[in-house]
Amino acid sequence: MLENLKEIVFHANMDLVKHGLVIFTWGNVSAIDRKNGLVVIKPSGVSYETMKAEDMVVIDLNGEIIEGKLRPSSDTPTHLALYKAFPEIGGIVHTHSTYATAWAQAGKDIPNIGTTHADYFHDSIPCTNDMTEAQVKGKYELETGNVIIQKFRNINAVHTPGVLVKNHGPFAWGKNANESVYNAVVLEQVAKMAYISLTVNPDLTMNPFLIEKHFSRKHGPNAYYGQKK
Repeated sequence: MLENLKEIVFHANMDLVKHGLVIFTWGNVSAIDRKNGLVVIKPSGVSYETMKAEDMVVIDLNGEIIEGKLRPSSDTPTHLALYKAFPEIGGIVHTHSTYATAWAQAGKDIPNIGTTHADYFHDSIPCTNDMTEAQVKGKYELETGNVIIQKFRNINAVHTPGVLVKNHGPFAWGKNANESVYNAVVLEQVAKMAYISLTVNPDLTMNPFLIEKHFSRKHGPNAYYGQKK
């Protein structure tokens, strides 16, 4: 079942290792088949060194295992909440990459202070609010999804495809698994560059019209970056 999507999700998970976003088992990628309402996700706690495509777990949007011998990622409820809230999303990544996680632990948004950031994220990459004791002690992973959704009430999740969960780490997404990995890599890189930039000049500023220019030339209605498809 969904053998092609399993292969895609498997290789996307392996790309997290290739790009240095995860160590040990600290990350996961999922993708959704919207037509059938099914999600393929990495199994929980399985080493990247031994993981195979057939280990990917197929679940429905209620979290029920449809196919797979292993338990799905413990972050599954977060992924499912985001898929339900944002129908444009086709893939989701969660990592504990160093710089993005540092911003999350500091509880700070990553400001849009450069054209690299603006090429991929229209706004600052937001950090969620503190989770309450009830949220943490209740359905924690589901509530993690809920605090992300709440943060994006006034933010376009397509134009800013990533978030920092306070004291936890980053999530990124895209139209498919591969794009979500790409956005996770960019998120980590802009987190690193923002940290260095603010260390060099804590009083730096960014021209808002430069943000608009760089974002629109890639994502606007008259985008001209790259080749015509």
